[in-house]
Amino acid sequence: MVVSAMAAIDEEGAGSGIPCVDPLGDPFLRTRFALPARPDTFLRRQRLVSHLDQALLTPLTMVNGAAGSGKTLLVADWAAGLGQPVAWLTNDSADQRRGVFWAYLLQALRVSGVPVPAEVGFPADASRVDHTLLARLAAGLSGRDRPAIVVLDEYDRVTDPEIAQQLEFVLHHAGSGMRLLIVTRTEPLLPLHRYRAAGDLTEIRDAELAFTPEEASELLEVHGLSLPVDAAASLVDRTRGWAAGLRLCALAAQESPDPVVYLKEFEAGRSTVADYLLAEVLKRQTEETQDLLLRVSVLKRFCPDLANALTGRTDAEPILAELHRENAFVEDLGHSWYRLHPLFGEILRAHLRVRSPGLEPELHRSAAQWLRHSGSLQETLAHGAAAGDWEFTARALVDDLAIGQLFTGLSSDGLDELFSRMGPEATSVATDLVRAARDLSQCDLDRGLVHLHHAEEALAADMPDLAAAQLSRALLEALVARLTGSPVRAEKAAETAEEWRHEVPAHLVEKHPELAALLLTHLGATRLWAGRFEDARAALTTVTGSTGGASTALPREESLCHLALIDYLDGWIGRAERKALEAATDTERFGLSRPSASGMGRLVLAAVAVDRNELAQAQALLDEAADSRPPREDPVMAAGRAMVTARLLLARGNPRAALEAAGPGVAADVLSPWAEGHAALVASAAHLAEGRPETAAQVLRQAPDDQPACAVEAARVQLAVGDPGAALDMLDGLHAEGRTGPAVTVRATLVRAQAAQAAGDVDTARRLVAQALFKARRERLRRPFLEAGPWVRRLMESAPLQELSAGWLTAAASRPGEPPRAEPAPASVVVEDLSARELDVLRRLAQMMSTEEIAADLFVSVNTVKTHLKSVYRKLAVNRRGEAVRRARELRLL
Repeated sequence: MVVSAMAAIDEEGAGSGIPCVDPLGDPFLRTRFALPARPDTFLRRQRLVSHLDQALLTPLTMVNGAAGSGKTLLVADWAAGLGQPVAWLTNDSADQRRGVFWAYLLQALRVSGVPVPAEVGFPADASRVDHTLLARLAAGLSGRDRPAIVVLDEYDRVTDPEIAQQLEFVLHHAGSGMRLLIVTRTEPLLPLHRYRAAGDLTEIRDAELAFTPEEASELLEVHGLSLPVDAAASLVDRTRGWAAGLRLCALAAQESPDPVVYLKEFEAGRSTVADYLLAEVLKRQTEETQDLLLRVSVLKRFCPDLANALTGRTDAEPILAELHRENAFVEDLGHSWYRLHPLFGEILRAHLRVRSPGLEPELHRSAAQWLRHSGSLQETLAHGAAAGDWEFTARALVDDLAIGQLFTGLSSDGLDELFSRMGPEATSVATDLVRAARDLSQCDLDRGLVHLHHAEEALAADMPDLAAAQLSRALLEALVARLTGSPVRAEKAAETAEEWRHEVPAHLVEKHPELAALLLTHLGATRLWAGRFEDARAALTTVTGSTGGASTALPREESLCHLALIDYLDGWIGRAERKALEAATDTERFGLSRPSASGMGRLVLAAVAVDRNELAQAQALLDEAADSRPPREDPVMAAGRAMVTARLLLARGNPRAALEAAGPGVAADVLSPWAEGHAALVASAAHLAEGRPETAAQVLRQAPDDQPACAVEAARVQLAVGDPGAALDMLDGLHAEGRTGPAVTVRATLVRAQAAQAAGDVDTARRLVAQALFKARRERLRRPFLEAGPWVRRLMESAPLQELSAGWLTAAASRPGEPPRAEPAPASVVVEDLSARELDVLRRLAQMMSTEEIAADLFVSVNTVKTHLKSVYRKLAVNRRGEAVRRARELRLL
């Protein structure tokens, strides 16, 4: 029967000896030779068409993509527009015998108009093909003037390695007479590496087939839908640019009353996309593979061992490798880790809930338990929370010594959101510690103390051996001490931490450097509050010198800001400014949010700006610090804010408001000597400004001892009451020259100068003013000269003092032979200079660098650069970049 069928000739091939049936005697299916029809909504993507044009130059082209990735329509559209014959063959999995395959391929050539020499012959046996036929075919093709273009669609259905070898033989020996395009879901059994190495392979894979947001927006327009590119981008992200998914979504959206909302919020598990993927991908798999896919759908990523833990079997490794090879929406992440296509994962999870109700939480629990010993902490916590096992989840966080991550800015928001779902029914040491940490991270001291007390009671009563929990509790105790201004509690917490640190595995301590950094930051801040500057500096310097990258960036910034405050309080405003500016470098580089730390840095910079009489800049920095104000400030921050606000009000001539700002004490367990001293300073200056020197003296007598700035102010008050001898005695008793900086010593020198002036010793007064100017010039310290009063301005009219003050304190004097320079504006004798960082920005502005380039060059954010630019424009009285550069050159700043 087969022989008689093979002899049959249709009307087209009458007398040609070419059969119209395959070796089995079945008629050729003409649909397998036809180019697939493109729908009206098909979108030609020129970038892919241009890439496919390279197929005319290489012997082999492979278009490899998942089901519905648009690979077949892409090649069909390209072939239709080529203007020359294309032999198209859509493969069929029904019969994979070699003779049938080659019969169909020869027929595809003939149908397309590519002449096949008669001597090539025809396969007579469905199961095999004679090698002579293949050699004759290759020889016939190699003699062609124009290469025969052959497309094998759905080549993944060809699974016989022998066919692949035969095909490679013909392709190799056909030479320039054949161009073969393979459209497949899987990696073909061909020596691709040889073609790739020789530059003879054109490849288009899944990643390139994916739609871009712009292409997705165009595709939706073809379907009559209008979606902006940014909205299309979220749809592309969800579908990974999968062509079939986008088309099915578009078709479904056309039926929706609000297409735009549908495209943003459609339920993947109840859509035509789900029907497609379940039919085309899931249901094509074996029962074991389907079970594995459904179970791993609860995971963001998985490896064979984790998949085995969820299935209870041991066959995950070959199954996952095969799924990836088949482009079955399983993506290889490298190092034996995989993930599902996000939309496929959504659909599988929805299918899992229908097929196996109640199984999902158990899968999450199993995953959490496996990951706790073999995976990442973040994944462990996520799956523990998804399982609703809060005691396990909190215990995993505490046992890993990771509770400090709630305060570092790296994963703080994620952890806070995750544990916000924890209900009150979960009760354990770990859950109480986590609740306390969450409350304290939000500065809710009262609730935090309640949960911390519960944890402390449980640890003392039943579980004294939980070292990680004890160390975590010590960290939270240190934070409580900082928020309450309790140095005794802070020192005790530090001792407890040191005691338990040795009981915790060393690898955990090394893994979480943020724990020690946070604890020392809290300890340093509390010591600072108590006025123990050297002890505070020791703890804070240890933090700033620590490593740990992003995990310790926030504690390093906080510590540097506190060190800047200590420098400011000691009178070293230049050092304070440099530290405050340096503090933000790491956090900006890592892109961390830093509300409290940045607030402290801005307060220090605002205080420095007041001392330089840059009052507008001081107000702007104070406002920025207020914007980053946490719900509850620690005493150091609260006192610092009151100090700067009051001093700014004094500088603006509003002593009553300054008194009110400095008046209310800061709630804390102990008084702070420097906070009390600066409050007394402001009160004294306010009373003095309103003509009450006796009241000012009384206020200062109540200030804490060993406050150099208060001693200098007290001496100034004694001058005001007419007792210069007492003023000098006070200054002679001041033994802080080594510790105090120019902000204190310049004021002290000016008090001595005023006393000499009052005594009629003008030469000594001038010499002392010169000393003060020399010390102040480097720091651009202007406020002491404004606060000193008219007497100092009269002294500075002399030429030597004019030279010392010119350009930074007063307008520069004319040189000999030059015409007199215009008098400065009478509103102020003080010039407001640009800060060091503003000069850095200005120099780069002059180099024609963009805002983004300046930010990258200075390792700061674009918003920070914009803030500096606004300040530069204001100080130079300009509105544009070019004007700023010209003005700066006129002022010789560049």
